[in-house]
Amino acid sequence: MPPSVFSDRVDAGRALADELRARATAPSDAAGLVLGIPRGGVVVAAEVARDLGLPLDVALARKVGAPANPELAIGAVGPDGSAVVDEAIAGRVGADRAWLDGAIESARDEVTRRVAAFRAGRAPLEVTGRVVVVVDDGVATGSTAAAVGRWLAGAGAGRRVLAVPVGAPQSIDELGRVYDEVVALAAPPGFFAVGEWYRDFTQVTDDEVRDLLAAF
Repeated sequence: MPPSVFSDRVDAGRALADELRARATAPSDAAGLVLGIPRGGVVVAAEVARDLGLPLDVALARKVGAPANPELAIGAVGPDGSAVVDEAIAGRVGADRAWLDGAIESARDEVTRRVAAFRAGRAPLEVTGRVVVVVDDGVATGSTAAAVGRWLAGAGAGRRVLAVPVGAPQSIDELGRVYDEVVALAAPPGFFAVGEWYRDFTQVTDDEVRDLLAAF
């Protein structure tokens, strides 16, 4: 078991904001925007946005889990409904095309439901032409972050930055092909799971996400 790096998601968000400021990655004006990947990523993103003086919104994506192990991501559905699937992993876990089609459709429905729940009637913030910093509490397979990055490319974001406290080295490298810049405070070779790198990795509720968004 590796040692914990962050006290909690708030601590991770503050550390991430410090790194982004040091790199001059995110502008502190209307040209910048922070998007948190729910649910845990929104807690981290709120600290980044607050510290850097940027607006906050959510990047709704939904993991597609393996048939016998929903926690194992084999793909994800992005905010626009587009799907990213790791065909190699899908093949290894026996997820055939018919099963994938059903799982992807369910994920699309869930993205639509959560958009309505989290935003509570507020319109999404415009990403076209802006420096968009996508934040999550960590990266394992990277499928969700990849889905968001591809959506941003199609939506015309001016610059796409992924910022995470910790991630699997291979996933961080691969996401460098989806984003213009990837900022990871730690990419340990012994990475196993995101939660191992937090002392407190309590599950975040939908209500907490709504409250954080309402504060901006």
